[in-house]
Amino acid sequence: MTVASRVILVVEDEPQIRRVLRTLLELEQFRVIEAENAARGLIEAATHKPDLAIIDLGLPDRDGLAVIKGIRAWSPMPIIVLSARSDELGKVTALEAGADDYVTKPFGPREFIARMQVALRRAARAGVPEAMLHIGAWRIDLQARLARNASGELLHLTPIEFRLLEVLAQHVGLVVTHRTLLLQVWGPGRAEQTQYLRVYMKQLRAKLEPDPSRPRWLLTETGVGYRLAQPE
Repeated sequence: MTVASRVILVVEDEPQIRRVLRTLLELEQFRVIEAENAARGLIEAATHKPDLAIIDLGLPDRDGLAVIKGIRAWSPMPIIVLSARSDELGKVTALEAGADDYVTKPFGPREFIARMQVALRRAARAGVPEAMLHIGAWRIDLQARLARNASGELLHLTPIEFRLLEVLAQHVGLVVTHRTLLLQVWGPGRAEQTQYLRVYMKQLRAKLEPDPSRPRWLLTETGVGYRLAQPE
């Protein structure tokens, strides 16, 4: 499928924001379908089956979470929330309802398009993580569970550290919530114990980041989760 044929659904009640998004997306050769409320958004999603949906949370008839959950009942299409709500709980709730990413208004056009492209690439890979990650000087083979630098020097990573990287790699470039990481790495018994994540992320940064106090790849989304930056 070419970029020009990709269809983007915009569910947004503010006409000005819809106009801005339409102009931005059409410049990138996307085809745009608009919906001004939740009910219309669900109809357009089912009718057009877009490649990606952009959903505002503050819709006039129902909360945007209802649209996310409605789409997730039948489709794995990428969903990006675009909302004026900046509270951490709102972000976590949207991501755990099924959104792939969360962008706060006002937004930078270039960053927004970059996040869309990340979500579309991930969908094209159907959730299969990269077999090889390049993080700084290290080349990490997730399948073989080996990490080496260009000189062939081995880096010791624990099984938990490899699993954490694997889950982040499945969502590379996107936010993964604390709860999702805890469930997928440690299981339901640790789902609320975010101190496990803090400890292991600190260890991973100490091993992988040139300057762990200013990480370039293992990024924190404050109060929400972590993001593996698109590897270079």
